[in-house]
Amino acid sequence: MEKSYSEIRVRYQETDQMAVVYHGNYFTWFEVGRTTLLREMGYSYKQLEEENIMLPVVEVKCRYKEAAKYDDEIIIETKVKEVKGVRITFEYDIVRKIDHRLLATGETTHAFVDTNLKPVNFKKIHPDIYQGLMKNS
Repeated sequence: MEKSYSEIRVRYQETDQMAVVYHGNYFTWFEVGRTTLLREMGYSYKQLEEENIMLPVVEVKCRYKEAAKYDDEIIIETKVKEVKGVRITFEYDIVRKIDHRLLATGETTHAFVDTNLKPVNFKKIHPDIYQGLMKNS
């Protein structure tokens, strides 16, 4: 699997008075994308957290290209860009389904840490999952 695809419909609550999606909601959509990607790989955030492994965001980027609007059907395309040491970076494309227009691109970088926010050697704990992430990057 190179990319994961998630679909959502823009809800009224996600927009401003002009029916344009509020910029901060794209970060929520990034979360939808990466949790779907991990689930499709056979692992979930819930399982990670049950093993006391957290993935806090340490860096985030978003480039807005065109406005998403109320009731648009959106596709969130997600892939692993890089896995390096205790960090993993995901890339996102936000696309309007009806016309395939690229609305935004983004990246989030996360650290594998324990519940005390100490770095975790994820490669050592889960070599199979780590290799799957590496293969997809």
